[in-house]
Amino acid sequence: MPREDLFSKEAALKNQAKRELANGLEKDSIYKLRLQCFSRGATGILGLARAFRVMDDDGSKTLNLEEFKKGIIDMGLDVNESDIDDMFKRFDTDNNGTINMTEFLVKLRPPMSASRLNIIEKAFNKLDKNGDGQITVDDLKNVYSVRDHPKYLSGEMTEKEILVNFLKNFEAGAPNPDGIVTKEEFDNYYATISASIDNDAYFDLVLRRAYKL
Repeated sequence: MPREDLFSKEAALKNQAKRELANGLEKDSIYKLRLQCFSRGATGILGLARAFRVMDDDGSKTLNLEEFKKGIIDMGLDVNESDIDDMFKRFDTDNNGTINMTEFLVKLRPPMSASRLNIIEKAFNKLDKNGDGQITVDDLKNVYSVRDHPKYLSGEMTEKEILVNFLKNFEAGAPNPDGIVTKEEFDNYYATISASIDNDAYFDLVLRRAYKL
């Protein structure tokens, strides 16, 4: 995987988002929140998703206004209260006082073409060896060889440590990383990477190289 190229594109996206936020122009509230997440890199939207999930005690995947506000505030995102109210109202389409957390996060992610969604799904399915909808160290052992990893060769890291570090890419910023990557987390991560790559063919190539698809 050309990781240095991905890192440079992610850094460019972060800087662009910070510049847009700094110029002070009036922006749509959802777009402004997206920029706030982008300014934190590929895990910005992922962090917000995790903050929301922590509050979803009953597993309903819905949030009321106070929970929604708390999730954004807990992430330290610089969005004012009127913007938060506006976002909530736009997603509470039936005016029942709650919003669907998954639908909101899908809207917050940058739109992706069908070809990009398809290659992301192929990558996830390859890693999710047992097909249970999540990626763990045990899954990775079957598809990711660490034998050529420089830190494995030098004895600095064990196979498990390298695999755990790989999974941490998708859990950066999480208060309690659990070493399990869900499809939503995987999608959120690559949605931001996608925003830093203009060309569909190059995005496809990046993931094919990364996961030997």
